[in-house]
Amino acid sequence: MEVAVLDIKGKETGRKVSLSDAVFGIEPNEHAVYLDVKQYLANQRQGTHKAKERAEITGSTRKLKKQKGTGTARAGSIKSPVFRGGGRIFGPRPRNYGFKLNKALKRLARKSALSIKANDNAITVVEDFSFDTPKTKNFIEVLKAIGIQEKKSLIVLGESNKNVYLSSRNLKGSEVVSVSELSTYKILNAKSVVFMEGSLEGLESNLS
Repeated sequence: MEVAVLDIKGKETGRKVSLSDAVFGIEPNEHAVYLDVKQYLANQRQGTHKAKERAEITGSTRKLKKQKGTGTARAGSIKSPVFRGGGRIFGPRPRNYGFKLNKALKRLARKSALSIKANDNAITVVEDFSFDTPKTKNFIEVLKAIGIQEKKSLIVLGESNKNVYLSSRNLKGSEVVSVSELSTYKILNAKSVVFMEGSLEGLESNLS
């Protein structure tokens, strides 16, 4: 699959890059994508929830009524879950929601996500650029020129570029990441994925 390389004015440079079929042209595996996105979202959860169970409630442990013969549920103390103000039965406890996925599956999920975007013609390649100083205005002009200002976009850098990253940070609908930070969730979350020309080589060596 060949894609024209644009400059930061949005015009074609006359060069074309060939996107590897091993990365951008596979049959998407939807289950792998689902698992990888599920893992990403699970890792975002704080898991700091906690409810008091009967042993943790402050209160008397006097037995309120006799064990048998009252016709109601047996109760050892006012902390029993059958009473208002008693402990919670099997309440949530702080825990980590993360789970393990194999590296090969995560690689397959990323390739599937990129193939989905390639099928939707949502991939753009721009020649490498940088800014002298961090300026949001300059970054917006680049987005306008490429025609993705109104879309949720993901810009993938070959190597970390502080000025480009800082210029984008104030924009809600745009995210700048380096190749090593690319995840299935981020690819699918963006309507348009923009690769800098220098990032493709690193991406293909990481995933193929």
